[in-house]
Amino acid sequence: MDRRDFLKATAASLTILGSGYARAETPAQYQRLLVLVELKGGNDGLNTVVPYADAAYYALRPKLAIARDNVVQLTDRVGLHPALEPLAPAFREGRLAILQGVGYPAPNLSHFRSIEIWDTAAPSDRYLADGWLTRTFASAATPRAFAADGVVIGSNDMGPLAGNSARALALANAEQFLQRARLAKAETPTGNAALAHILRTENDVVQAATRLDVSRSFATAFPSTPFGYVVRTACHVAASPGGVACLRLTLNGFDTHTGQAATQARLLGELAQGLIALQGGLQELGRWDDTLVLTYAEFGRRPRENSSGGTDHGTASAHFVLGGRVAGGLHGVAPDLARLGGDGNVTHTLDFRSVYASVLEDWWSVPANGVLGGRFGKIPIVRV
Repeated sequence: MDRRDFLKATAASLTILGSGYARAETPAQYQRLLVLVELKGGNDGLNTVVPYADAAYYALRPKLAIARDNVVQLTDRVGLHPALEPLAPAFREGRLAILQGVGYPAPNLSHFRSIEIWDTAAPSDRYLADGWLTRTFASAATPRAFAADGVVIGSNDMGPLAGNSARALALANAEQFLQRARLAKAETPTGNAALAHILRTENDVVQAATRLDVSRSFATAFPSTPFGYVVRTACHVAASPGGVACLRLTLNGFDTHTGQAATQARLLGELAQGLIALQGGLQELGRWDDTLVLTYAEFGRRPRENSSGGTDHGTASAHFVLGGRVAGGLHGVAPDLARLGGDGNVTHTLDFRSVYASVLEDWWSVPANGVLGGRFGKIPIVRV
């Protein structure tokens, strides 16, 4: 296989963003791993973290609401969807944090635009090219010995790692990537700009391949589901000696306009089983105490069910934070279902950039103001 064929073949399973400008060499605690889990399509937060004691919830969802007797009760007011029962022990032991009412001002209900807002941490009326993690690594660089700043698994969309400055990989199949990368050979850049870019890309492939080892075997049983395979790959990447600062995993299918009950139950079951397997794999590696797992999505769903057995695009939602150093419990304020906006949606009570600020400063010791373009109050999700 010649170089041109190699690059074409690799593109099917790998996207690499090379360094576009010089980055500050600011020390940061990147031995701590961040794992972002994207619930693509907009997960319904009300049927995920269920306000079973709220009569308004059942009035808005006469058919779709989770019956009180089926809710995995966590407190006297809220509980989990029954498919999330594997996560309940972590909450009761103080190792799972639930973020309530997460959203942002002037929400956008377009999938494309809203996830762009989450990925760039920009105000809804401002467009940024670089993801919030890309800006983080531009301001506080990861160690040069790392295989990459971050690895995206389960999607070719770079999301928070978009932009020219991040050393980021989008990995569809780890074993296939390594096989193809062995065909590449590092070259010295030339004076031809286009060729130099190709050679830099190839050199990054070689560098990443030499540091990414997927030969590790695990005792943990990874689910035989699409998300289970993503989690398995994530654990292999985390086991590699080269090191990465973050992983972004994607679970698809949450745009539940129709037939939500069965679809969401299946997806939340995949999520719960996958997160338990992720914990098991990282515990085998001795990395769970230094890992922070955070779920996110472009938006939640509308509180009122529609006529097709589903829910339409909404605003604020509930999300999870897991890890060995997580300060568990409920964080933020649940939206008031008795006071919906004119469009039938709830008002957010926790800005997602406050979550990012907490990750940046309390997990990585990176100043958040410059990355996020402003000051956002932190929430105590990390135990020091």
